[in-house]
Amino acid sequence: MKVLNTFKTVVICLSAVLLISCSAPNVEHYKNTSPNFDFKTFFSGNLKAYGVVQDFKGELTRKLVVDMNATWDGNQGVIEEDFVYDDGETQKRIWKITLNEDNSLTGSAADVIGTAKGKSDGSVFHWNYDVELPYDGSTLEVNFDDWMYLVTQSRLINRTSIVKFGVEVGEVTLVIEKI
Repeated sequence: MKVLNTFKTVVICLSAVLLISCSAPNVEHYKNTSPNFDFKTFFSGNLKAYGVVQDFKGELTRKLVVDMNATWDGNQGVIEEDFVYDDGETQKRIWKITLNEDNSLTGSAADVIGTAKGKSDGSVFHWNYDVELPYDGSTLEVNFDDWMYLVTQSRLINRTSIVKFGVEVGEVTLVIEKI
């Protein structure tokens, strides 16, 4: 019995260590990185994104190109995204964005469930939201965990984990450029 209790304790401790080691850093971790990511400055005017979608095994499932146009009225913004996938499917998302003084923002779109919440610090922006994705003639509710890394003032890399029931089921990687 004592061996079984010791084994359970070891398994619980190892599980906790693995869980902690797999958690993402907080956006404040990037406070002293540069160039400084200013969401409104980067997402203004016309942008273009090129990307790939991978499944949970890391295998390429789709390629995509996104044309974006972002406009602002004070701290209220609209970002229109037009997606074109390599299989011919198209999709449109229109974000309504509110910037806050503490570098946080909120956003909504027709296919986003509730409110997207994000924050930037240093050269990094992170936001999280639930979305209804088209899937097999229906929709699938998943969580998007977006990390954007500003490489230059005109180019960033966006990594999105797609999560369902707490398990990563896919990933999207985009290079977004101001044009």
